[in-house]
Amino acid sequence: MTKRRIAFQGELGANSHEACQAAFPDYEPVPCATFEEAFEAVKKGACDLGMIPVENSIAGRVADVHHLLPSSGLKIIGERFKPIHFQLMANPGVRLEDVRTAVSMPIALGQCRKSLRRLKLKTEGTGDTAGAAKQLAEHPDPTKAAVSPALAAEIYGLEILARDIEDEHHNTTRFLIMTADPNPPPPPFTEPCVTSFIFRVRNLPAALYKALGGFATNGVNMTKLESYMENGAWTATFFYAEVDGRPEDRGLALALEELSFFSEKLEVLGTYPADPFRTRG
Repeated sequence: MTKRRIAFQGELGANSHEACQAAFPDYEPVPCATFEEAFEAVKKGACDLGMIPVENSIAGRVADVHHLLPSSGLKIIGERFKPIHFQLMANPGVRLEDVRTAVSMPIALGQCRKSLRRLKLKTEGTGDTAGAAKQLAEHPDPTKAAVSPALAAEIYGLEILARDIEDEHHNTTRFLIMTADPNPPPPPFTEPCVTSFIFRVRNLPAALYKALGGFATNGVNMTKLESYMENGAWTATFFYAEVDGRPEDRGLALALEELSFFSEKLEVLGTYPADPFRTRG
């Protein structure tokens, strides 16, 4: 039997790879150079699922993904929240006092800024956290260390010199699990769910206010509402939203009906179980 595959953006050993292993240990993780390639791998059937980061508790939303999400043709079937930990790793035998420069993705370096300053290390940006570890393994340099997830040290044979060097230990990334199945099985009715959708309001006075009124009057909790430029137009009429519940729930059904009346476009991207991480204190 052919092993199922799950696509992610980045090199083997990236945070997205760790997320794939934790959520789908029986799947073969497939690294993709870009988010576009990860979406395409799922869309064309080369992979069964995609593990896509959409926001980080410190860095905010992943802009590239939100640009691709509405036009991807994929459906959301799950979410995972992953605490993010970074390790400082170097070639075998290198001591911490030998290291002068920390290499990683600029966002990762920024999330470890205080720790790296305390260690008196200069920083050097690269395109990917796990890629920094891979590059160091391929081109050993005793003056450099990579800032990468622990899995990267295991894969590329590096030694961890300092553990969990992220400045904020609540650092968490939220991932969406994507499928090309246009009609995925609905989640169990025993689980609390989230519904994601996109919409474009009609060109009417107070259209957004009117469009969202149904969520308030029907007691639907909207947990996310984000606006985007569409096709370079300087009008914030395109929105991505998330609400608690399922489209079949009476309150949400009525709210979506009212929303559709004031919208030119409305598309549900998926209904999926809420990660228990949401309710942790």
